[in-house]
Amino acid sequence: MPPACPNCHARIGPLDNTCQACGADIQLFTLAAERALLQRALAEPSAVQPVSPEQLVPRLGDYLVLQGYVSPDDLQTALLQQAHAGGQHRLIGQTLQDIGSLTADALDRAIASRLLELQTALLEANEGLEQRVAERTAELKLALERLSEFNQLKANFVANVSHELRTPLTHIKGYTVLLSDGTLGPLTADQRQALATTHGAIVRLEQLINDLISYAAAARGDLTLNRRPCSAAMVVLQAVQRSQAKADRQRVQLVQDIAAEAPPVLADEEKLFWTLMQLIDNGLKFTQPDGRVTIAVSHAQGQVVLTVRDTGIGIAGDRLPEIFEPFQQLDGSSTRRYGGTGLGLALVRRILEAHGAHLEVASQLGQGSQFSFSLPQYDAV
Repeated sequence: MPPACPNCHARIGPLDNTCQACGADIQLFTLAAERALLQRALAEPSAVQPVSPEQLVPRLGDYLVLQGYVSPDDLQTALLQQAHAGGQHRLIGQTLQDIGSLTADALDRAIASRLLELQTALLEANEGLEQRVAERTAELKLALERLSEFNQLKANFVANVSHELRTPLTHIKGYTVLLSDGTLGPLTADQRQALATTHGAIVRLEQLINDLISYAAAARGDLTLNRRPCSAAMVVLQAVQRSQAKADRQRVQLVQDIAAEAPPVLADEEKLFWTLMQLIDNGLKFTQPDGRVTIAVSHAQGQVVLTVRDTGIGIAGDRLPEIFEPFQQLDGSSTRRYGGTGLGLALVRRILEAHGAHLEVASQLGQGSQFSFSLPQYDAV
C-alpha cells in the first residue's frame, strides 16, 4: 500500500517531506505521533509493548533506499513479505534483515543517523518558530506604542482646540447677555425671541466644549476624584429636578423610584451628578413622546445600585460595545436624527471605572434600554 499523509491521507512520494495536498510537514507530524506513543508508554508501561528504536523513525524503508543501504527491489521484496505475513507484525528493518538485505549494524547506523537528522530539523523548526514569535511580538509592541502616541496626540489636540473655542464663546455669551437685558438698548419682541434661541445654542455649544475638555483630561489620565460621603438618593433627586423641564418639553414622563433609607456612598458627588445627568439626557434623547424614563436607587448586600431605564428605541445587541467609543454615533449618516458628540457615555464609563464601578447595559430594539451601576455603601467608622 503506498504511503499516505497522516493529516489528509493523500498519497505521498517516498522523498516528500511535505504533503502536496494539505502542506503538512510529514516529519514533524510523525514525530508528534511518536512522542504521544512514548508518553503513553511511560504512563502505562504495562499496557504498551516496548518501543524499539526503529519505531521512532518515520518511513525508514524510504530512507534506507535514499541513503543506499538497500535497493528499491530489496525494499519491495520486504514489503511483499510483510504483506504475506498475515497477523505477524514485523518492522521493515527487521524484515530486511530476515531476507539478508541489511545487517543489524547497518540498521543501527541508519536509525541513529535518521534520528539525528530529525532532531536537527525539529530544533531548527523550533528556532524558526521562536524567531517568528519574537518578531511578531515586537511588531505588536511597536503598533501598540504608536497607537498610544496617536491617542495622546488626539487628546492633546482636542484639549487645545476646546480651550481655543472657549475664549470666543465667552465673548459671544457675554454680549448676548448684555443684549438680552437691554444694556445695549431696547429690543423688539422678535429680537428677544432671536436672542433666546441664540442663548440656547450658546449653552449647548458650551456644554459640548466642556465635554471635549473633560474627555481630553480623562484620556490623558488627568481624571481626579474628590471622594466624600454623599447621598445617592439626593443626587438622583437633583438630577431629576434639573432634567424635568427638558422632559416636559419632549412630553416624556420622568419617574423616580428611590428605595427607603438608601445608605450613603463614597463618591465624587459632582461627577456622580454629571454621570446621572448624562444617562438621563441619553434616555430622554432616544425616548419618543408619551414614553417614560425611570431613575431608580436600590441597595442590597452593601451595594447601592443606580439605574436609568427608558422606553426608547433601544440598541441592537451586536452594537452595544460601540456606544462607549469616543466620537461614535450609531447613526453616522449626515441626516441623523439624534445629535451629540458621542462623548457622553465614553466619559460616563471612565468616571465610573475611576470609582471602581462597572456600567452594565441591557437593551432591546424597540423596547428601550437600561443602564445601571453599583457603588459600595459608605459605613462611617
